[in-house]
Amino acid sequence: MIRTESLTKLFRTEEIETSALHNVTLGIQNGEFVAVMGPSGCGKSTLLNILGLLDSPSEGHYYFLGQDVSRASERQRANLRKANIGFVFQSFNLIDELTVFENVELPLYYLGMSPGMREQRVNEALERMGIIHRRNHFPQQLSGGQQQRVAIARAIIAAPGLILADEPTGNLDSAHGAEVMRLLNDLNEAGTTIVMVTHSVHDAEYAQRVVHLFDGHVVSENFTKGMVS
Repeated sequence: MIRTESLTKLFRTEEIETSALHNVTLGIQNGEFVAVMGPSGCGKSTLLNILGLLDSPSEGHYYFLGQDVSRASERQRANLRKANIGFVFQSFNLIDELTVFENVELPLYYLGMSPGMREQRVNEALERMGIIHRRNHFPQQLSGGQQQRVAIARAIIAAPGLILADEPTGNLDSAHGAEVMRLLNDLNEAGTTIVMVTHSVHDAEYAQRVVHLFDGHVVSENFTKGMVS
């Protein structure tokens, strides 16, 4: 599904050039659950942004679904994103002015799906996440764990093959964090590929493989059995 070759990302200002990623070569297969770990500032979020087609590399190549998207235009990247990638963020990124239903519905609206089909798909996703009873509530009326379940419902609503999660339990207590990780684990067992940035060793145990970054380099990879609980 994902392959990078000598991926490099440079950020330039008038006075300084910073290398956020340097010669990152990585492959992720369909159905894998991969955790990316490393200290703050090591390039984890930069890598996730490139894998999610939110940014482009400065050098090297990124192949997504067999297509070299390293120099794709913003429109090309946007079309690939909305059809194939779901995002889960630490801060949930829900729209406060929209209800739970409307937040989850939004990706389907942009895909041009009919209202009747949108309603069916949203209700199914909310039911799957155990949040259907909150469909008419607003994000600020929900707990952190409930907000993250809504965010996951939004991420899976278009049935993407890939979910990118950036510190998905970072703003949650341990009980709600464990609940979110079980949901991600269930999605992976159902066939969804997941790449997750995390500082949590416990959360990383859910992954089958852990990639360690340091100063923009991949310094090690190790396989785990993956936690199912």
